[in-house]
Amino acid sequence: MNTATTIPVIAIDGPTASGKGTVSARIAKQLGWHMLDSGAIYRIAAFAVLKAGINPEDHAHALELIRKIKIRFEDDRAFLDEQDVTQEIRQEHVGNLASRLAPNAELRAALLELQRDFKRAPGLVADGRDMGTVVFPDATLKIYLEADVEARARRRYQQLVIQGKQTKLEAVLADLQSRDARDMEREVAPLRPAEDAQRIDSSELSIDETVDRILSCWEAVKQ
Repeated sequence: MNTATTIPVIAIDGPTASGKGTVSARIAKQLGWHMLDSGAIYRIAAFAVLKAGINPEDHAHALELIRKIKIRFEDDRAFLDEQDVTQEIRQEHVGNLASRLAPNAELRAALLELQRDFKRAPGLVADGRDMGTVVFPDATLKIYLEADVEARARRRYQQLVIQGKQTKLEAVLADLQSRDARDMEREVAPLRPAEDAQRIDSSELSIDETVDRILSCWEAVKQ
């Protein structure tokens, strides 16, 4: 028997600022599992393109670069080759570029196996937009974590204020609406719930309440 097929995966998909990253990290910690932040992988790829001075619209050169880079994570740190880029990849302009690069089919294919390599014992919590539909279609549990865009905008706005960044709630809302449109309307691996995903609306839930709901779902399916 291929032991990789017996390793459980909890796939958590959802739109930007739905809380899936924080929730996934807490669940992985509670279960003692590995975690895949697929958004960070795309952000690292975007940062690599910016660092190299490549025009993001020059898909051929961007793809050539992305196929050569080495991405790894240690604890909560992200590395591009040997450079710690944990802080750099969380900048808004990097996230926007990652969203613009994500629809590229060849880029997604180049990063697919890298993501699947994160599936290691005792288990994996995978956070992203196509974890349950494309990357881990055989995941033991699939969650689609959603929240209305106004609630997500307020969360993102508060995060930015805490980080000392000046912005307006209206601008954050417009940015999220734009990202949602790109993610949901792209031809390749669009953001959508897997057919067998359990949908959770976190608009009125705290992080702890959301974590508890997902862990309850896990307890039910692992029986």
